[in-house]
Amino acid sequence: MHDNRYGCDETEVKHYTCSKIQTHLTINGDLSKQEWVNAVKSPRFVDMTDGSPAFYDTRCAALWNDEYLYIAFWAEEPYVAASITERDGIIFRENDLEVFIDGGDCYYELEINALNTVYEVFFIWKDAYKKGGKFDVPAFDVYKEKAYTFGGNDDRREDSFWTGRHPRGVKWAFLDYDMEGLQTAVQIDGKINDPNHVDKGWTLEIAIPWKSMHWLADGRPLPPAEGDTWRIFFGRFQKLMSGGKEIQPHPAWAFNKHGISDTHVPECFTFVHFTAKDQL
Repeated sequence: MHDNRYGCDETEVKHYTCSKIQTHLTINGDLSKQEWVNAVKSPRFVDMTDGSPAFYDTRCAALWNDEYLYIAFWAEEPYVAASITERDGIIFRENDLEVFIDGGDCYYELEINALNTVYEVFFIWKDAYKKGGKFDVPAFDVYKEKAYTFGGNDDRREDSFWTGRHPRGVKWAFLDYDMEGLQTAVQIDGKINDPNHVDKGWTLEIAIPWKSMHWLADGRPLPPAEGDTWRIFFGRFQKLMSGGKEIQPHPAWAFNKHGISDTHVPECFTFVHFTAKDQL
């Protein structure tokens, strides 16, 4: 079905099968573990806007057990660089890897750089935030200092300055949200922040507890049942220089094309199908 309102054609959204494992992974960024060696990797990431191959090879994979959703990234990068060390700093101003998880009326954003600095935001669509409703809880108090409204990445045109371009409008963004039990780790294959050394790249390993994803479950069981489908964005932003100038906007690469320079479009997130049939 083609969504002619905003973003991608649904036929361009990719599908990924996430297999169950019986082991528990130690999160240390080392993707030579047998579970990741056996896991099905994504295709090479593509430009989020036009679908052309990403400049640097980037791939992801996902696994699960009864306690965690596991996600891994392999990122080619000849000059691994990162400078932001403050948690919830604006990671996408430099190079990062990203995961968004859709929850229907809400979604979760996670960004991580090569220093393993974490940036998290929890979004709730404004039309779903009702007084006395399920999101009307202290954790999502809109009067908090770090609660904002947000229209999307592509929201600075005159006709969409306040509401963005997504047809659902704006959402509440809670910048002080921390996913309980989140584990992340990075390994560098090279020398970070050394422009005189040509690197191979970096890897990222993530574990998110199912018990902490109750806001995102949207009526689905936790952990998932056989055949359950979630929508997850797997992406990468890259700061590139050309002729001494920084390329703007930063190239954005993802599992599948979005058709627009906006990560905040759950309709374009990859379909992730959970199965326990082909256990690794």
